[in-house]
Amino acid sequence: MNLTIKEIAALFEQAEIRDESLISSVEFDSRKITSGGLFVPLAGERDGHDFVAAAKENGAVATFWSRDLKDAPSDMVVILVADVLAALQTLAQYYLQKVNPKVAAITGSNGKTTTKDMTAAVMATQFNTYKTQGNYNNNIGMPYTILHMPADCEVLVLEMGMDHAGELTELSLLAQPDAAAITIIGEAHIENLGSRAGIAKAKMEITAGLKRDGLLVIPADEPLLTPLIADLPQEITTFGLDRGDLTATITKEDKAKTTFMIQKTEYTIPVIGGYNVKNALIAYALGKYFGVSLANIKQGLAEFQLTKNRTEWLTAKNGAQILSDVYNANPTAMGLVLDTVANLKTDGRKLAVLADMLELGPDSKKMHAKMAHHIDDRFSVIFLYGSEMKSLFNALTQMDSHLMVYHFDKENKAELLKMVQAELRPTDTIVLKGSNGMGLTEVVAALI
Repeated sequence: MNLTIKEIAALFEQAEIRDESLISSVEFDSRKITSGGLFVPLAGERDGHDFVAAAKENGAVATFWSRDLKDAPSDMVVILVADVLAALQTLAQYYLQKVNPKVAAITGSNGKTTTKDMTAAVMATQFNTYKTQGNYNNNIGMPYTILHMPADCEVLVLEMGMDHAGELTELSLLAQPDAAAITIIGEAHIENLGSRAGIAKAKMEITAGLKRDGLLVIPADEPLLTPLIADLPQEITTFGLDRGDLTATITKEDKAKTTFMIQKTEYTIPVIGGYNVKNALIAYALGKYFGVSLANIKQGLAEFQLTKNRTEWLTAKNGAQILSDVYNANPTAMGLVLDTVANLKTDGRKLAVLADMLELGPDSKKMHAKMAHHIDDRFSVIFLYGSEMKSLFNALTQMDSHLMVYHFDKENKAELLKMVQAELRPTDTIVLKGSNGMGLTEVVAALI
């Protein structure tokens, strides 16, 4: 970071602060502050102002402050602001304009973290690149990401998340992306947005700050987006496996990688699933737009590192193969993962542990039951966890199938784990999928 205290203070019209010291970093967690840092006392379960003293002890030399100035500490620089979160966002926008990297923004109902990882890997073959870390993709996390990019960053890849209308507008206007992409319109957060049409409209808010001469990449097989792009001035690229401006043909797939062709050139990604090939098409499109060579795009896709808990292959302590995809879930994502595992060639049986998908609104039970369309005798054992999964249990037990199906209420996680461990054989492949709030990470950890 190359911002001085004086420079930051000037953003908030405090010319009397003339300290030319460089700020080493910006943190809103007092425990992460290091020497020379600026503390941002956000309001959460506790008001961040209560931790300013702790931040000072850990090395903070300056802090934002929105309380009465007479209560401010006297042993560090205090920058008075009307609203701490707004100040964080203002500072991030200033720093973004100062560093002035090219910005790629990615959103979607699922796949956005994987697509971000792919895109950043492609860009990094040719440019100094920084990307959203973990899931820092909201109105706090995105400014935080921006303020942590290196001063020599040339391309910034931002993941943008949302669960209510208006949120992406705020993020896009802050970031002013040169290019943006929507991975897919699914059912995530349908409880808040009412319908898939409402979700599509909310995802299109990513164009609010998109440069007029920029690029928008969208799925070709999503008719809900068609009327929403009609009057956009930006260049539009559509993608898909069998339709769109940019297409790919899968030639080989195993548990370690997927190989596919784009315009007679072969590419490989170190993950499974046709849905991940679609994500790779976005990274390809963004890479080409930013001037990355085809050879470097190929290298970046082949070598990208997936964020933890996104379609991650692990080995159980008894030798069974685990596909962990437990960070989040919605019907589209769960169906895609189940289809992929069903089609996978394995030596032993296939098992699944499926937990509730949250925030699906009044049609939640119906959406859970429809997951039965993605489960057949290619699976041997299905473990269902949570109250909403009872609907899928009922649907599966009515099928004419050799499936063994078990259901566990949320308070019976210990019983679930005990039965999964007892059932899992060394030659099995087991997939785990559910919303983060269901805590399947504990099951994965126990298995390995």
